[in-house]
Amino acid sequence: MAAALRPSKQIQLQALRNLLYPGVGGSDSACCRCPRGAKRYLLTDNVMKLKEFQQKKVAIAYHLPGTKETYLRNLEEKLTQNKLILKDELKTMLHLCVSRDDMELAKNVIYRYHAENKNMTLGDYKFGPLFIRLCYELDLEESAVDLIKDQRLQGFFSDSTSFNILMNMLFIKGKYKSALEVLIEMKNQDVKFNKNTYVLAFAICYKLNSPESFKICNTLREEALIKGEILSRRASCFAVALSLNQNQVEKATSIFSQIMKPESIVCTNLNVDYDPSSVKYVGNPDKGTKGCYRGRLTKICEKTQVLRRSGEYVIAAQRETCHEESPAATPVASSSAQPSLLKPGDCTHPSGASAL
Repeated sequence: MAAALRPSKQIQLQALRNLLYPGVGGSDSACCRCPRGAKRYLLTDNVMKLKEFQQKKVAIAYHLPGTKETYLRNLEEKLTQNKLILKDELKTMLHLCVSRDDMELAKNVIYRYHAENKNMTLGDYKFGPLFIRLCYELDLEESAVDLIKDQRLQGFFSDSTSFNILMNMLFIKGKYKSALEVLIEMKNQDVKFNKNTYVLAFAICYKLNSPESFKICNTLREEALIKGEILSRRASCFAVALSLNQNQVEKATSIFSQIMKPESIVCTNLNVDYDPSSVKYVGNPDKGTKGCYRGRLTKICEKTQVLRRSGEYVIAAQRETCHEESPAATPVASSSAQPSLLKPGDCTHPSGASAL
């Protein structure tokens, strides 16, 4: 009778998850910390700042004297009469745009404003991220690419945030070649890369999965190390995955050996099945599944036990690290198909976001 009333291990685990992470997860959730149906991207919300941008749009429209149509008509007249465009006028205008027609006027105002002020220092305010967020909201990535590559606007997009948000937008839409062009343009304009740029760059190269993208990835990585840049684990994992996809096992091993704390979630998400005659990458550096490194890479396994102490169930995580002595090790049972990175609906472990 007592055995019949005892809850199963699965029920116990689910109850623990609900206690540890209230309000998230579910019986079919791929990750106990992620809401059901959660999606995650390469840039976090504190970089994208779309919610703050949309809130600012509502506030500016509410406090605007007169109507939006009147304001935009006055700006059009200033363009026609070759009058000076002020910084606050451009800022307000970009917050009022809600359609493609509004964006056409905004682009004309940007060209005029930049022509009048490109040789002036007007504080630390950057219009680039504001315009790119607007393009993001209106699904106008092609317009953003055209403007960011336009030689007449050199210096207008002088910050890494503008390029990063645009590359992220193109990446989400599967336009990896366009994203690579933006990356190359960023480098040509001598815009400083930050840690998010390297994550995006290596992820784009990973998705393209070609000898050329492999070369670009390695070149950027070597340049970063020469400059003393610290690459995140997540960026390094993309470089490892790309190397494996290109059958460059020695390179993959070399990069992995330089990763700090390889027992982290980001690293264990890689799942490699090494065969002496061929290398098949069967995991995903950004998918929330526990994985193992086989062959020449370190194998890291994480085991979870449920213990009962003082009438309460607690989770004890026990990690053990072991090294394969032979590259021809017995493969880990896993699917041979390479999962798609960041597919809509994927639920991935949020701890990877902290590596960004």
